[in-house]
Amino acid sequence: MPKAHATLSPSAAARWINCPGSVRISAQLPPAPSSTYADEGTLAHLFAEHKVLLAADEITKKYYDQRLANALKSEYYCGEMEEATDYYRDRVMEIYCEGLKKDPSATVMVEQRLDLSDWAPECFGTADAVVIAGDTIEVIDLKYGKGVRVEAPGNPQLRLYGLGAASLFGDLYDFQRVRMTIIQPRLDHVSTEEMGLVELYGWADMVVKPAARAALDRTAAAPTACGEWCRWCPAKAICRTRAEAMLELAKYDFALPPTLSRDEIGEVLRRAEELQKWTADVQGYALERALAGEHYDGWKLVEGRSIRKYADDVKVAEKLNAAGWEDAMIYERKLLGLTNMEKLVGKKKLAETLGDLIVKPAGKPVLVPASDKRPEINAAESAKTDFAEAADG
Repeated sequence: MPKAHATLSPSAAARWINCPGSVRISAQLPPAPSSTYADEGTLAHLFAEHKVLLAADEITKKYYDQRLANALKSEYYCGEMEEATDYYRDRVMEIYCEGLKKDPSATVMVEQRLDLSDWAPECFGTADAVVIAGDTIEVIDLKYGKGVRVEAPGNPQLRLYGLGAASLFGDLYDFQRVRMTIIQPRLDHVSTEEMGLVELYGWADMVVKPAARAALDRTAAAPTACGEWCRWCPAKAICRTRAEAMLELAKYDFALPPTLSRDEIGEVLRRAEELQKWTADVQGYALERALAGEHYDGWKLVEGRSIRKYADDVKVAEKLNAAGWEDAMIYERKLLGLTNMEKLVGKKKLAETLGDLIVKPAGKPVLVPASDKRPEINAAESAKTDFAEAADG
């Protein structure tokens, strides 16, 4: 996979399309260091790429084994990664085989570099897989993370990949439809959007081009806007537009009665959630900069609470053994938690092995925005159940 990063990257398209000014502000900050999640995702993509190539008979098993020999030794490799990349390979090959039924000359490509400079200068990306069959071209994107479910409909990154693939292969193939698919194995999630080629080009001309021009305009300050895209913005902690939006959010004109109405409480909860996210971002940024030597008036760095620990577990056990304490007395035996066990074994394999020994009790009730996709519980019925369980106990 390419090491270079586009100034206007497809992965950040939701941000720079909605907030062109974020590009200029983010450029003033030092590059963010690689994270554990990013390194883990990079390894997963390596396995996914070669599994598809092997399944499509593009490489031999010998080459596959040689290429991934070192990857198997990585600290990030585990049963869960093996299972997740198998899931991705199977879904890609399903799409490819469906294409072969309609078009015997269908083709599948992996890690396809795409140039988007016709619509967004300094913009390029890499599609994890591209399948061309008949009048349809499909770009496929692997999302290895499981913290946020990612949907394809309306997804600017996927649309840009579709645009780039259509542009790259348009002279070689006669297709009229573009499909864009996200495969998120660890959430057992596949999402697809399909658009006509004319509609996709229209979106690029009407939405992408103006945003890209504004983002790269060195002569004027590009507009900034606060929204969901702030979550992934490098400048989210220091952006004045976001700060002003949050401070405005904090202002609330309560009605005259001494108690808040239900509508007012709902509005306070909504505002509090956004404010909590913002203050956490600012606190995290300030701590990072303070550790780098910056000073903030009225604040200082101190040593946080520390918990005692053994300097060397092996030597501790040896000394206690020598003093007469047996292993059975100084060690406790404990199963790995489900999350770590799934990572070790693989979610599917663990479920097959343990069956009904894995249970999922009802979660503790929490109050969330109405947009949350979890089904609403009946508070009255929940209270009856809690009362019955208490009586039985």
